[in-house]
Amino acid sequence: MGGHDGGMAGLEGIEQPRGDGRVTAARWSPAVEDEHALKALELFGNPTEAEVPLPSRPESAAAARRLTQVIVLRQWGLTPKMTEDAVLLVSELVGNAVRHTGARVFGLRMRRRRGWIRVEVRDPSRGLPCLMPVQEMDISGRGLFLVDKLSDRWGVDLLPRGKTTWFEMRVADR
Repeated sequence: MGGHDGGMAGLEGIEQPRGDGRVTAARWSPAVEDEHALKALELFGNPTEAEVPLPSRPESAAAARRLTQVIVLRQWGLTPKMTEDAVLLVSELVGNAVRHTGARVFGLRMRRRRGWIRVEVRDPSRGLPCLMPVQEMDISGRGLFLVDKLSDRWGVDLLPRGKTTWFEMRVADR
């Protein structure tokens, strides 16, 4: 395990503040979580500009959540409630990709257009996720039920290699 992955505890606070005041605007989450979110952006890249590849490991769910938080709340300036929902849904899609596909990497992409935001998780498996009826739900079947409940639209697009699972949420353009 190389020491260049930014995970060295205790060295976090040494970095000089950038002086652009981004970090002070934390509203709904502790400043620490906010700091992590900005770090994730530096570390992995911006999913609104290009697909961000993440290793297919459980801990990538945290990275995907942080990226979603910083984009929805900061870059797009949407509400904390919407941010929370989007973060939850991303968790579920990433959980699905990590648990069921046996892939080494999955991709996260986020787009915004008038009145909508869209989040896509791409993985190399063409196995379709299934939406379980509520009464048969165990913890792993909960995912798409939640996605169905919290998003305005969602779906799965099969690709020549793999698939993209996506959801969209309506936003009020102020």
